[in-house]
Amino acid sequence: MLSAEEIASDLNTLRDIVIRHKAPDAPLAVGSALINDIETPVFTKVPQNLHGLYRLALNNPDLPFLICGDERYSYGETYRLANNLATALINEYGIAKGDRIAVCSRNNPQWCITYMAITMIGAIVVPMNSWWQGSEMLYGLQDSGTRLLFADQERIDRLQPCLNGISLQIVAIGPEANSPWQDFRTLILKGADLPPLRMEDREIFPEDAASIMYTSGSTGHPKGVLSSHRAIISALYSWLFVKEITEILRPELREDNPQYQPGILANVPLFHVTGSHAQFLASFIYHRKFVMMYKWNAEQALELIEKERLSVLHGVPTMTWEVMNSPQFAHTDLSSLRNVQSGGASRPPEHLAMMQKKFPERAIPGLGYGLTETNALGAIITGKFYLSKPDSTGRPIAPLTSIRIVNEDGEVLDNGQIGEICIKGPTIMMGYWNKPEETARVLKDGWFHTGDLGLLDEHGFLIIKDRAKDIVIRGGENIGCAEVEYALAKHPEVCEVAVFGLPDERLGEIVAATVMVKPNSTITEAELQAFLQTHLARFKIPSRIWLQSEQLERIASGKIAKKQIRDALIKAMSIY
Repeated sequence: MLSAEEIASDLNTLRDIVIRHKAPDAPLAVGSALINDIETPVFTKVPQNLHGLYRLALNNPDLPFLICGDERYSYGETYRLANNLATALINEYGIAKGDRIAVCSRNNPQWCITYMAITMIGAIVVPMNSWWQGSEMLYGLQDSGTRLLFADQERIDRLQPCLNGISLQIVAIGPEANSPWQDFRTLILKGADLPPLRMEDREIFPEDAASIMYTSGSTGHPKGVLSSHRAIISALYSWLFVKEITEILRPELREDNPQYQPGILANVPLFHVTGSHAQFLASFIYHRKFVMMYKWNAEQALELIEKERLSVLHGVPTMTWEVMNSPQFAHTDLSSLRNVQSGGASRPPEHLAMMQKKFPERAIPGLGYGLTETNALGAIITGKFYLSKPDSTGRPIAPLTSIRIVNEDGEVLDNGQIGEICIKGPTIMMGYWNKPEETARVLKDGWFHTGDLGLLDEHGFLIIKDRAKDIVIRGGENIGCAEVEYALAKHPEVCEVAVFGLPDERLGEIVAATVMVKPNSTITEAELQAFLQTHLARFKIPSRIWLQSEQLERIASGKIAKKQIRDALIKAMSIY
């Protein structure tokens, strides 16, 4: 744990490092570029597009990369397969720059290869939530204007009843026998038989669109977050910058000749920025193994860490908590771990205290804060900083990201004052797909208004206090309350609804609802939950539903008093 004086000294060192990186000959040199007519700090020596990132695979082509069960692909093999698939997309489907192609499946190597192939030819990848039901998938496909869908059989089966004559081209990942859809492996073989294309000759500029990732917000349907190649690349190299700073401040952490190849457990869905960016894409920079899990399981996670000698355990805080409480924890060799990081939700301070006791000393704890709209970048805190400030999510990620706190009038607040958290930098989204008004509400002069409330302390560390947006974060998954309310309101016995989050030790929050039903209604909580299964992904369905025949409590304006209802339930349940 650091004293206030030690924190101040380290921060002065950090400022000196950032200044040195503005030199044009620095490995991660910082310059500037006009992004949407706003002067923005950028890295000047990093790949200009995602294909440039993928070509790093050729520096160590024989190293293991994608590992999933019995499937193992080297860096070189992965690049070759992605190139073959990209060739097939152009020749078989006539895919052009800017076309949208969606991918929806469980985590597997095919997902990664598809993402690479789409983005290396300048098309826009649409990673879809694999937990969505068919109607949710259809919305994402139609909203994005997707030309082609890559999906596994389970997702195809969910979607098919919703198509109702809608024409959609599908490539099946692991299709059933006699499937009418194009087979993923067959398509790659077609690409291999075609004259190879030089993907590096395709004109893909830093500000070109690369991805549309859907995120739940406070109103209705999820919104498509459109991001550029530069935004994604900037996030990846910012994390590398943080790693280098950490090793300068703590030289004992540097490993010049590590015993094992770096490796990370791919334990969160790839359709999240944590999975696609912080885990998958960042692996190209470190040449680390990317070891996938079919489904999260703490015991299997421990087994894979020991077997593959993994160096990074990442994911939402719930996963770290479950690993520490697993009966297998004490019997697992975790000596290869160097980082135990989390993002997507806050971590209770008592969890951090447990981590310090249970994990090896060299396994540095960390926590990050970012959003889909910022390509997962915002603030980060690790090691002794984290142990000294367990209630913080860290300082703005140097050297490109800025954070400020504003009041309702947009005025910048001093340190220590609570307001809305705003983030600025090259990782900010281009905007919400086909939603200019909603984009204008959150993007102002290059600053993204997060909807989260917090403060910067005396050292500039961010402390998140609450959310201004009406969402629940369940195990790192954002759930828009309005979307769940709309689904519940479709039931003929329901009059009005309030959906909110309740604290949960394992998941951080769970979804809950209070529902006014018609007089003399006999509907039950279980029946409403069953009704929602055909309308919402399972993780969005409220774990608890309270039913009443009286009108829900109101505030003075006549709106439903959601906060008061939630607080009263927490008190009644003696959660606090």
